[in-house]
Amino acid sequence: MSSKTMNPPELTEYEGIRLSPLKDFPDMSVKGTQHVSLASYRLRITGLVERPEAYRYEEVLKQYRPQRRVVRLVCGTGWDVTILWEGLPMGELIGEANPLPVANTVIFHACDGYTTALPLDYLVDKNILMACKMNGLTIPPERGFPFIIIAEGKQGHKWARWITEIELSDNADYLGYWESQGYSNLADLE
Repeated sequence: MSSKTMNPPELTEYEGIRLSPLKDFPDMSVKGTQHVSLASYRLRITGLVERPEAYRYEEVLKQYRPQRRVVRLVCGTGWDVTILWEGLPMGELIGEANPLPVANTVIFHACDGYTTALPLDYLVDKNILMACKMNGLTIPPERGFPFIIIAEGKQGHKWARWITEIELSDNADYLGYWESQGYSNLADLE
């Protein structure tokens, strides 16, 4: 079997929408590409929850029915890409851990130490995805494998990659990596 038959081609269009090639997605990471070992990887759900969880990559993929959505990522440095994302609804994933009533914020931790936070209501109400695929392909390491948060309607610094922990908090004013350096914590595009 050739590598062409083993790896599907990258999608260039979806439902009539032209998609940006993955090569047009710049690497804006703070510590370079992270390489996550699936043998030791665990996605932890912690903080203000009744049932903290720790999932292996395969468990996350098997537990939820993936959804597809074309979303444009806009970076504050002036570039943007339109990508077909496939992933899991954050509300379902977080719901499994049973958040405490005081939880109002979700802090995302990445394997390189990067953090950012989003309101819990935003994640649930907007059906925000935690993606595992982009343009039909498993997210490559340089783009955020194993998971990236698709913070639709938010600036790029809210799109955390290389997610290792999802922490529920009551700190609505939490400042992540870029926010603590002056970037908008709200980060709305409009």
